Amino acid sequence: MTIEAKYYQKLKNKTVKCTLCPHECILNIGKFGICRTRQNIDGQLVSYAFANPVAINIDPVEKKPLHHFLPGTKTFSIATAGCNLRCKHCQNASISQVTPLDTDNYNLPPDKVVEMAIEHGCKSISYTYTDPVVFYEYTIETAKIAKQKGLKNIIVSAGYINPEPLKELIQYIDAANIDLKSFNELNYKKINGASLQPVLNTLKILKQQGVWLEITNLLIPTINDDEETIDNMCNWLISNGFEDTPLHFSKFYPTYKMLDILPTPIDTIRKAISIAQKNGIKYIISGNFYGDKYENTFCPNCGKIIIERKGYNIGKIKITNNKCNFCGEKIPGVWND
Repeated sequence: MTIEAKYYQKLKNKTVKCTLCPHECILNIGKFGICRTRQNIDGQLVSYAFANPVAINIDPVEKKPLHHFLPGTKTFSIATAGCNLRCKHCQNASISQVTPLDTDNYNLPPDKVVEMAIEHGCKSISYTYTDPVVFYEYTIETAKIAKQKGLKNIIVSAGYINPEPLKELIQYIDAANIDLKSFNELNYKKINGASLQPVLNTLKILKQQGVWLEITNLLIPTINDDEETIDNMCNWLISNGFEDTPLHFSKFYPTYKMLDILPTPIDTIRKAISIAQKNGIKYIISGNFYGDKYENTFCPNCGKIIIERKGYNIGKIKITNNKCNFCGEKIPGVWND
């Protein structure tokens, strides 16, 4: 199913300019955008990513990952094919680096997504796996219905979107995990096919608009794992008021076009956590490997474990009325009633 794209400009000779993301692709008739989901058809920009998810799953919300948002609940996860980035380490490349015309898809309009989420006892819907930016119209229409039915909405994204469409979308979004892929402009262009500043703008807008936000930084050996880059990133986060925003440092595993790079050493993740702590980040999480103490959430005041985790499994939660049960410190997040 195709739908007219929400954000584009009509130019001369039936050329169009997509204004959804910072690529701002200019397309002659018949051409697709970088995302592979939008095509110029006779002077109209249409999206092929609507009501046709390539992936449907029920996930623990911790898998997004979100650690301060309704812990222990299930989220109904959907994605269409396509992505507006070209990450050389994409773990979902089989669906992100193709068009919806090339995949076997489900027929699932927005109202049916919400019905299925409710039927399966999910507290939220997650727009995830590829990037909800490229199935923007599908995300926003589903999120509107979900909100009316009392469900929360989550985006898991690289955050590569223009401010105007972002501000419209997040009227219906309750939580986001943004993948801050590096704090180095050269790496963003070389490894991800994007640029850094628009992502930083997205982080600021999400925070200003009151969306619950968590940030993931995948540490790739020899690419973005040097101490200076990590320190610069943490310093920027602190300088811009993100000290209470959970920061996930994730372990890299060889995949897609980066099979020649070894997995991230645990010592590298330990060093990153130490740098974040020294900069003043209060909630730091290790991800993509199990059995680490930083899977847990610690109270930044008394240092005690306030959420126990083993992988995606939740143990005891020592938070009542948004406060640490041990010392009364306020713990930012969206917690279960």
